[in-house]
Amino acid sequence: MTIELFTCLTAPNPGPFTGTGTNTYLVGQRTLAVIDPGPADAAHTQAILTAAGTRPITHILLTHAHRDHVDGLTALQAATGARTASFSRHAATRARTGTLSDSPSGGDFVDWSFIPDRHLEHGSIVEIDGLTLEAIHTPGHAPDHLCFALDGPQPVLFSGDHVMGWSTSVIAPPEGNMGAYLQSLETLLTRAERIYLPGHGPAIADGPRTARAYLLHRQMREQAILHAIHTGLATVASITGKVYDGLAADLVNAARLSVQAHLELLASKRLISFDGPLSHAERIVLVKAD
Repeated sequence: MTIELFTCLTAPNPGPFTGTGTNTYLVGQRTLAVIDPGPADAAHTQAILTAAGTRPITHILLTHAHRDHVDGLTALQAATGARTASFSRHAATRARTGTLSDSPSGGDFVDWSFIPDRHLEHGSIVEIDGLTLEAIHTPGHAPDHLCFALDGPQPVLFSGDHVMGWSTSVIAPPEGNMGAYLQSLETLLTRAERIYLPGHGPAIADGPRTARAYLLHRQMREQAILHAIHTGLATVASITGKVYDGLAADLVNAARLSVQAHLELLASKRLISFDGPLSHAERIVLVKAD
């Protein structure tokens, strides 16, 4: 798919958490920036280089350091010499408690070793081929997540895994934070971009409408979880079984983590309390309404 100055290449890594695969975007005309080089896949890296042709790739931007977005970086940087830019992870942004060994994608899915050549903060500007890309810090799915806004006659937003057209984002503690995710959705609603180009799935013609729908979806999910608690359910597993009735087996772990993320947010609002710390590893946690 090509939209004016943007070319999208989808990596061959389809799955329950990647949809048809990870999207890589080439931005520019004479010189190029690549947004998310995707997984470590030689054919996908070659597809990027082929699409670039004689145009030099000078920048590689990362929406976040999840492996399905960043593992192809080493090969692409070796082939192009491009400089990398993303939101740097610090010790404080790593998992607050527990480990990521039981993540939805299976195993440790964050590249902790990645250090960009340039750290981008909220509002940082990257200039490429006369174009301006603005970094928008949108934590929630990941603490380092960035969207990239391209100014122009028809502004667009490269929305990464924050807003996707095929599925809502996985919010998986300790990496994910539901409160931050909802606040980041609100941040996008203050902006002018309507077309969203996500990290997975097709382009979104009305991004703000999708963001609003996801906010409503999470609000409804929160109410369903509260209702389950009021009926006497007292563990993450039992609440998940009630709220996500009939869910496919390969999605149960992600659903439990989503419930955990909602419970953390409800506890921060003092709507519930726990009989002990909320455990990511065991996920069997007693809860009670205040």
